[in-house]
Amino acid sequence: MNARTIVAATALALVAVACGGASESPQTQTPDSVAAPTSPGDNSTASPGSGELPVGPSALDNMTDPELPTPLIDPEEIISGGPPPDGIPSIDEPEFVSIEAADEWLSDAEPVIYLEQGGEVHAYPVQILIWHEIVNDTVGGVPVTVSYCPLCNSAVSYLRVIDDVETTFGTSGRLFASALVMYDRATESLWTHFDGRAVAGLLTGRQLDPISSPLLAWSEFKTAFPDGVVLDRDSTGASRPYGENPYAGYDNPETAPFLFRGTVDERAKAKQRVVGVAVDGAAAAWTLETISGSEAQATNAKVGDTPIVILWKAGQVTALETARIVSGRDVGSVGVFSPTVDGDTLTFTSEGDGFVDEATNSRWDVTGTAVSGPLAGTRLDQIHHLDTFWFSWSTYQPGTELIDS
Repeated sequence: MNARTIVAATALALVAVACGGASESPQTQTPDSVAAPTSPGDNSTASPGSGELPVGPSALDNMTDPELPTPLIDPEEIISGGPPPDGIPSIDEPEFVSIEAADEWLSDAEPVIYLEQGGEVHAYPVQILIWHEIVNDTVGGVPVTVSYCPLCNSAVSYLRVIDDVETTFGTSGRLFASALVMYDRATESLWTHFDGRAVAGLLTGRQLDPISSPLLAWSEFKTAFPDGVVLDRDSTGASRPYGENPYAGYDNPETAPFLFRGTVDERAKAKQRVVGVAVDGAAAAWTLETISGSEAQATNAKVGDTPIVILWKAGQVTALETARIVSGRDVGSVGVFSPTVDGDTLTFTSEGDGFVDEATNSRWDVTGTAVSGPLAGTRLDQIHHLDTFWFSWSTYQPGTELIDS
């Protein structure tokens, strides 16, 4: 298979950035060139692991090639969002800076995606991810792919190892249900960002292992993880107007999703913000209004038979509302956790800008860490969740419960 040439992004292509579309922005800057990712067209099975992946046709070229498995999604529903493959360049060699250095260009209320593995914590500012969508990284020795889709308003991360073969992911330039479609660079199969499933190509039917990577206000990250590191916006390999939002006005529940061809579940507006949780075959979503309050709010609940606690705290802005990310409205930070500690299921309430458990009166922060009291230093187990739009969650979880009051 011939290596693919990355097309230099034009202003129009960057208007259609992230998952593939937005209205034209006069602030958009055009780089002279975009560096090609490592071997995007290499279909070999070489890897640090001991496994082996199949070799054959690329779903990027033809999803219905007779040598490929039958796609799980009608190929006509996997549509072009504008840019070609890798026209929105993933960050494949990420570099990181200290909290002190990042504090010079990050505002306290800006959203970052954070991921913790093996004692390391990395933050990925949304002001960068909104222009790149994918970061291929290694955190605490664990190979991960961090993805962010502006059109469905969601951040999802996965282990980027398939059958013991380590690979990287890139942007395909395509959308399904107005959401990013990724491709792996080992086989060029197509994967849905939202649930990490290969829907076309040699690996059709495979599922990536998700890794919890919530959105968090920069001020909260700095306090909770003082030794964490932050993706460097000066070392992305591309020139973008970081801090600007090419989707001004997109976070508006009165507007329709871009290129969405599905049917919107009428229990909520298509772009209503929800917190979605799926556990052991059960799924539930809470509208933002239900789980938010003044300074902080704790919601004790169950998904199926699994107890959870949702912690919400004010102080994080939406990246998708105004031309400058920092000017967006406050939507708060959300953490979802198992409330069980040493076999006991705790009940949480809010107190000022923090949280307390009723059993020990220990005080907790929005990252699920006890910061004072008898349980100080205890960390609640994260439960994978999505901060997203209703149309996306209900498309992938059509039987979901919706809690809106």
